[in-house]
Amino acid sequence: MFGLFVRFTCTDEAAAAAFDDLVARTGEQIRANEPGTVIYAVHRVDGRPLERVFYELYRDKNAFEEHESKDYVRAFLSERDKYVSATEVDRLDLVSGKGVDAEL
Repeated sequence: MFGLFVRFTCTDEAAAAAFDDLVARTGEQIRANEPGTVIYAVHRVDGRPLERVFYELYRDKNAFEEHESKDYVRAFLSERDKYVSATEVDRLDLVSGKGVDAEL
């Protein structure tokens, strides 16, 4: 199991709305086309209206690489920069959890 925790800070409220739309469109494609993507959850941060947090779990690093190779993910990666002022990425190795199998 391989994961990411990503925090995006949008530039302003209009950018946050556009970013949310981009995320929704991309998420539809991820749900429809990526069996190796176990969890792809996007959250607004309470009290910080310009921040978005992504929690992503992939079956393994190969599934993550497959995700990154998709046209719609590459389009997201190139378009997101016009909406965000900061991006922080943490790569995660699952130790244990509920609802996911660390052995996948």
